[in-house]
Amino acid sequence: MRQRSFVLVLSLVFFFLHCTKTLCQSPAAAPAMTPPKTPVKAPPADSSQAPSAQVATSPGPVDVNKILQKAGHFTVFARLMQATTEDTELNKELNTTNNGITILAPTDNAFSSLKAGFLNSLSDEDKTELVKFHVLPAFISTSQFQTVSNPVRTQAGTGPRVTLNVTTTGNFVNISSGLTNTSISGTVYTDSQLAIYQLDKVLFPLDIFTPKPPAPAPEPALGKPKKAAPDAESPSAPKDISGAPALLFLLNNALVLAVSCAFGAMIYS
Repeated sequence: MRQRSFVLVLSLVFFFLHCTKTLCQSPAAAPAMTPPKTPVKAPPADSSQAPSAQVATSPGPVDVNKILQKAGHFTVFARLMQATTEDTELNKELNTTNNGITILAPTDNAFSSLKAGFLNSLSDEDKTELVKFHVLPAFISTSQFQTVSNPVRTQAGTGPRVTLNVTTTGNFVNISSGLTNTSISGTVYTDSQLAIYQLDKVLFPLDIFTPKPPAPAPEPALGKPKKAAPDAESPSAPKDISGAPALLFLLNNALVLAVSCAFGAMIYS
């Protein structure tokens, strides 16, 4: 009986020690959680230069107006070109010659920022000049703007009142008319002969929007040359009258002789 009690007590002691050891063990460490990765943000696009959105054209003759209309935000400029028939002239030049053309096309927003009724206030002649002022008579790529010589000629003419000045800073191309300063904000279309660039402002030529210099005063009319006064007659050279007395003497004698003869004839008759 004692032996069983001893075995039972000993078993309980071992069981108690085993439970105590198990409870004293620290729980297994949970696997470390990997911190979430912060998504890498793409660098913001430079909003100062709009990305180029070139218009793809179908094969065939170049049509400037269709290119502008297909681009979607040059409706006013396209209509202005059509109203002045400038698009017809450009298409003819592009399709029949090897001449290059560069068009600086203002957007619809550029025209909408102008005073209401602005275009209607212009004469047909001024509208034509305004369109031609946005056309350069040569193909100029974006890289070639860095080497152009100022002033840059336009289709409106060569005088200082219808030319442009171009400056570049890196990839930015600034255009100045003397009244308007703006930059090329995108490429609409380009091939080996035609380049169309987007402008966010309308270029104002000095020739239309500033007073024209006064015309030079006409030169005084040249009157008919006055006839030179006749020279005073120089006194005639004295005639030689040295033989006059002798002549008078002979005449007198002849007269006396004739009278005497006549008188004698009367007496003796």
